[in-house]
Amino acid sequence: MLYRENGQFKTRYVDDAQIFPIRQDRLFIGAVLLIAFVAVPLLGSDYLLRALLVPFLILALAAIGLNVLVGYCGQISLATGAFMAVGAYAAFNLMVRLPGMPLLIALVLAGLIAALAGMVFGLPSLRIRGLYLAVATLAAQFFSDWVFAHVPWLTNGSSSGSVTAPQLQVFGFVIDSPTRKYLFCLVILSVLALLVKNLVRGRKGREWMATRDMDVAASVIGISPVRAKLSAFAVSSFIVGIAGALWAFVHLGSWEPAAFNIDLSLKLLFMIIIGGLGSVMGSLFGAAFIVLLPIFLNRLLSFLGLQASTSFISHLELMTFGVLIVLFLIAEPHGMAKLWSTAKNKLRLWPFPH
Repeated sequence: MLYRENGQFKTRYVDDAQIFPIRQDRLFIGAVLLIAFVAVPLLGSDYLLRALLVPFLILALAAIGLNVLVGYCGQISLATGAFMAVGAYAAFNLMVRLPGMPLLIALVLAGLIAALAGMVFGLPSLRIRGLYLAVATLAAQFFSDWVFAHVPWLTNGSSSGSVTAPQLQVFGFVIDSPTRKYLFCLVILSVLALLVKNLVRGRKGREWMATRDMDVAASVIGISPVRAKLSAFAVSSFIVGIAGALWAFVHLGSWEPAAFNIDLSLKLLFMIIIGGLGSVMGSLFGAAFIVLLPIFLNRLLSFLGLQASTSFISHLELMTFGVLIVLFLIAEPHGMAKLWSTAKNKLRLWPFPH
């Protein structure tokens, strides 16, 4: 009975076009943000912030970027890890070769470099689609792995490709504690998620979705599939590049090219399939699921009194991913975001059957 919009009259088109037109949704999101920005930093332990929440925020940001390309524009990509690596190494080189470079500017420039790389490797999408496009982007992933491991200039002379992030500082505040790292990632995720949400609700988002549904029909009504696809690759790679820089600088600290291999690309693809294609909320659900699943499996085995090695748990994690992807594609192709939307719609009518 609490989730109703009775009495919430809208007298302007602006009111009806809000991201959250129902008051209860706005209150819920406000409460979530209040907990995330205030309660969690004050009450959360260092382990919770460092090992769970920081990876969740960065992976959610990368999943949002991938969802722009795959979910909203319908272009399959297996090179997300490669574009994350471009963003990470670009930010590293900018800060190392240009002393005094502000961290935020380095992140934006790294995102722009990743966007340029995404547009270059997105050119095959103008002629091919589906499985063939996935294979073409997979070539970009392997090319990235080889370049960052064999070109010493990109790693500041490191023969192995392993580098260490410089000291992180924003507006005079050194980002060294788990709490500051968490808040820094949370602010960036909130800003970019809001930008993506507004972008997909506008003209550009409608162009992407029209191209996704049928590019021939989209071109007939005046939409350029070339511009739509390349812009989707650019926006997606920009966000993914920033996520890659955060993954390297904030979460890993020291990394090598293997940190952005094909496994990471597949894991991000699993996130948006399970969480929900074409949904910002689905990206958050998918990232939370991927981060919490290993902990759940470990606790489940301990609860059952079974002893398992780390390798077995990792293989069990992959098998669980596979089973869940098949189940979601059969039962609910739109993922956990659709289940959330269905539950809200049923709650709006409860306790009435119709």
